[in-house]
Amino acid sequence: MNTRPYRIGQIVPSSNLTMETEIPALLAARQLIRPERFTFHSARMRMKTVRKEELASMDAQSDRCALELSDAHVDVLGYACLVATMSMGLGYHRVSEKRLHECTQANDGPAPVVTSAGALVDGLRVLKARRIVLVAPYMKPLTRLVVDYLQNEGYEVIDHIALEIPDNLDVARHDPARLPSIVAGLNYADADAIVTSACVQMPSLPVIPRIEALTGKPVLSAAVATTYAMLDRLGLETIAPGGGALLSGAYWQPAAEK
Repeated sequence: MNTRPYRIGQIVPSSNLTMETEIPALLAARQLIRPERFTFHSARMRMKTVRKEELASMDAQSDRCALELSDAHVDVLGYACLVATMSMGLGYHRVSEKRLHECTQANDGPAPVVTSAGALVDGLRVLKARRIVLVAPYMKPLTRLVVDYLQNEGYEVIDHIALEIPDNLDVARHDPARLPSIVAGLNYADADAIVTSACVQMPSLPVIPRIEALTGKPVLSAAVATTYAMLDRLGLETIAPGGGALLSGAYWQPAAEK
């Protein structure tokens, strides 16, 4: 049995504010109902503007960040930039997760690695969703990359919206209270799930339960999916109040039953 807090490592863009807010918030809420405790540790990659060229330059720094976090012997490592991963090519989250895990192994601090891109792909699979709608803050060409990436993974994106916010700090400033009305404008009636933030920087956690209540659909975000994936890799019950259907505990399967 683990007698110390679990160390949560995150690789984040230098301008990211949200993943170091929403993931700790979810796990703090979990601490009210479960005994496990967590500490949080980050390494940063330079990125200010959400452009394909800058994202590629940023991704090249992820190995250094994984190495730094493995110095701290984190228990799980999350690469928190969905669009950077998806913009590197179809299926790239598998390449990234394998390479970054090997970085931690080589430094004698082996840790399972999740990417927010892979976590969203897997989270939708856990929900048994096939037809989805999504909200993304990116410019239209990058949003198209996200849609194509998810469709390559077997999901049908039946509707989506690109909010076209190029500056990453402005993405963090986007008021989540706007999201229910944005989602209401999407054709979600035939969707199996709603991705209310296909971005780790755009906050959505405060309104996920409200959007689920308004639409009657399971709602997840990149942050929620990443939290689920981290808990799953740690072998912990995937439950966190306020995290929507995916983190309700309904989809938890103990390792012995998998």
